[in-house]
Amino acid sequence: MSTTELWSTRKSAEGECTIEGAVDPVLINRTIRAIDRALRCQHADVPARVRLTGPPCGEGPTLAQANVVFGNVPVRVQVPGPGEFIATFLADRLDRQLSRLNAEAVLRYWPDPARPPLAGPTDEKPIVRRKHCALLTGTPDEAVRAMDAMDYDAYLYTDAETGEDAIVYWAGPLGVRLSRQHRQQPPESASASPLTMNPHPTPRLTEAEAAARLCRYGLPFLFFTDPSSRRGRLLYRRYDGALAIVLPAAQSARS
Repeated sequence: MSTTELWSTRKSAEGECTIEGAVDPVLINRTIRAIDRALRCQHADVPARVRLTGPPCGEGPTLAQANVVFGNVPVRVQVPGPGEFIATFLADRLDRQLSRLNAEAVLRYWPDPARPPLAGPTDEKPIVRRKHCALLTGTPDEAVRAMDAMDYDAYLYTDAETGEDAIVYWAGPLGVRLSRQHRQQPPESASASPLTMNPHPTPRLTEAEAAARLCRYGLPFLFFTDPSSRRGRLLYRRYDGALAIVLPAAQSARS
């Protein structure tokens, strides 16, 4: 079976697909067509960007991602799965995501059986990607909506009520949890999203210390405060086993 190796990008009338690793060309075309059908079912005449990452050494799940702008809202879905089914998995996830957003329905169900958390103790892994982001400044509700639309497991933002960096993430018992750098009390204003507070103080760690803790305790991600900048950072696991980190674009220190 022929495969596409390393990095390449293919464009067609239906969309654009970026490929990393070994991916069957038949799978590329099948995935683009499946995403196009999902968009047409939602009456969304918008271009889609698809990314397929083949399994290392040809063994393991394929990772698929689709990005669109739907009603001026950036929407992203990501799911792993067997290569022969990944086109269907990705298109179904996008269709459900757009249906919920279109109907302004409730948030996605948690836990998510289609994408279990990347958790479990491992040897220490390297941080291979640093994502400098202009953080949303807003309410927990706004952060949850952004996390949901982008299909993230956790979302770093700046809490408008306190001025602190914070995260929202999928967790029990209500489905969403909020963690702020310093204040563990619930938000003063009522939240439309059912959420609970993380009662534990956010640790102050260097990136090396954060990576060691995440791997040692088998965490899927770790929110911490950088001692130098005093800003919040979000460290998380990638599907290839390495780590990535999200940090504020403006690295201004805080007192």
